[in-house]
Amino acid sequence: MAANDARASTTPLIERRSIDYIPEAERHGRLFSQFTLWMGANLQITAIVTGALAVVLGGDVFWSLIGLLIGQLIGGGVMALHAAQGPKLGLPQMISSRVQFGVYGAAIPIVLVCLMYLGFTATGTVLSGQALGQLFGVSDSVGILIFASVIVLVTVLGYRVIHWIGRVASVIGVVAFVYLFSRLISQTDVGALLQIRHFSWSSFLLAVSLAASWQIAFGPYVADYSRYLPSKTSSLKTFLAAGAGSVIGAQVAMILGVFAAAMSNGQFAGHEVAYIVGLSGTGATAALLYFSIAFGKVTISTLNSYGSFMCIATIISGFRGRLEVTRLQRLVFVLVIVGTATLIALLGQHSFLGAFKSFILFLLAFFTPWSAINLVDYYCITRERYDVPALADPNGRYGRWNLLGISVYVFGVLVQLPFISTKFYTGPLVAALGDVDISWIIGLVLPAALYYVCAKKWHSAIPEHLILPLEQGATPIANGLAAQA
Repeated sequence: MAANDARASTTPLIERRSIDYIPEAERHGRLFSQFTLWMGANLQITAIVTGALAVVLGGDVFWSLIGLLIGQLIGGGVMALHAAQGPKLGLPQMISSRVQFGVYGAAIPIVLVCLMYLGFTATGTVLSGQALGQLFGVSDSVGILIFASVIVLVTVLGYRVIHWIGRVASVIGVVAFVYLFSRLISQTDVGALLQIRHFSWSSFLLAVSLAASWQIAFGPYVADYSRYLPSKTSSLKTFLAAGAGSVIGAQVAMILGVFAAAMSNGQFAGHEVAYIVGLSGTGATAALLYFSIAFGKVTISTLNSYGSFMCIATIISGFRGRLEVTRLQRLVFVLVIVGTATLIALLGQHSFLGAFKSFILFLLAFFTPWSAINLVDYYCITRERYDVPALADPNGRYGRWNLLGISVYVFGVLVQLPFISTKFYTGPLVAALGDVDISWIIGLVLPAALYYVCAKKWHSAIPEHLILPLEQGATPIANGLAAQA
C-alpha cells in the first residue's frame, strides 16, 4: 500500500497517457476511489429526473422503487463486469473490442458510442447551465459556457483529477441529498405514498428499464477509470467497488426523483432543477444546492468527454497503427468534443433537446449488443487471455475485421428494433407490451447466447495466457511493439 501511495504521489497532475497500455510501474490508486468516483457520478440531477420518470409516466411510488432497484442491480452488474477488466488489461474499455470485432471493425460500435456520449454531455450541460445561471444571476446560455469551460479543464488534466473530483462530488452529493431528503420528508407523508400500490407490469418494467439502461450506459468507458489500478487488484473487489458506488448513488438519486415527482402535482416535469432546489426554500441554502447540482454534473460530464476522447483516439490508432497523443493534441481533441456538445446544448436548450435526448437513448440499442459480446468473450470464451500487443496489429491475431463479432453485433441491433420505444423511433411490438421498452433485455440476452454458441466453434486462436507488452521504457500499446510471453 505504501508503494502504491508513493507511485500516486510521483504521478504528474496532468495525465500523459491516452490509449496506451499502463505499465505496472505507473499503476496506482485504491479501490475506494472506484466507489467514490461512481457514487459521485450518480448523485446528480439527471439521475433524479430519470427516477422521476417512473412516476411521471404512470407508476406508483412503491412499485417504482422496487423496479428501479432491480434495474440498478441488473445494469450495475453489467457495468461492474466491464470495470473489472481495467486492472487486468491496463487499457481503455473500447480498445479491447478489437478482440471481438477486429482492429478496424471495432470502429463500428465506437463511432456510435462517441455520438451517444456527445449527446449525454449536451443534455447534462443544459441542466448544469440552468443551475449556474440561477447561482450567478446570468442567463442559462452563459451558465452553459461556464460549465463547458470547467469540463474542458478537468478532462485535459485527466485521470487523477477526475478521481479527485469524484471524491469531492460524492461528499457534496451525500450532504446535499441528506438535506433534500430531510426537507422532502418534512413536507409530505411518505408513508401514505408508499401505501398506494397499484401494480401493473408495464409501469413496473418501465422502472426496471429506466434504471438498467442508466447503468448499462456506463459500460463503454467504465474500465477507463480502473485501468491504473495495480494488475494484481482483485477482480471481485473491483467489481464490487465500482458496482456498489454506481448502484447506491443512482438508487439514492432516483428515490429522491420518485418522491419529488409523486408530491409535485405535475409541477416537476419541465422545471426539474428549480423544483428540486425549491424543496429547500430560498437564499443561501438554495444557492448551495444550485452549486451542488452543477458540481455533481461535473463528474459525469467529464467522464463522458474523457470517454469520447478515448474512443476517438482508439478509432484513429486502429487505422493508423500508431498514435502518440501530445498534450496539445489532447487539448484540441477535448475542445472539439466539448465545443460540439456545448453548441448542441445552446441550440437545443429550449425545444430541440427533448428530441435529441430521444435520439441518444435510441443509440443505446447499438451498444447493448456490444456489451453482451464483449463480456461473453472476455469471461466465457477467452477467459481473460488477451494478446494485448496484437490489438495494435491489423495483420496480427485479431485481424482487420472479425466477421463473427460484427455479424452477431448486427443481429443484436436488428433484433431490438421491434421493442424500442422512444420519440425518435417506436417498434411495432411496443404497444402490445404496454408501451414499455424492453429492447435492452433482448439486446443483452440474445446476442450473448448467439455469440457464446458461435464463438465456441469459430473463435480465432486464443493465447494460453494473458500476453502483455514489454514494459521497458513504458511501452505504449498504440505503438504495437513486441510482446513478451
